[in-house]
Amino acid sequence: MTVGTKVQQTIASAESVAANLKSFALDTDNQQAKQMYNQLAQNMEMIVQQLNSREQQISQEEPQYKQQ
Repeated sequence: MTVGTKVQQTIASAESVAANLKSFALDTDNQQAKQMYNQLAQNMEMIVQQLNSREQQISQEEPQYKQQ
């Protein structure tokens, strides 16, 4: 498994976590918990953006990591 593939899998996992956190926020009536879940979801979205940037760098700098 290439580094690029591992990064892609990590991005997919992080997106899944963000979606779950948003779902938790919608499912609770506790405002403090809702705020916490939404903040964590935003943090995960920022992580996804950073990972996407890194994936772009990998594909440009290391062509051998591109999926064939």
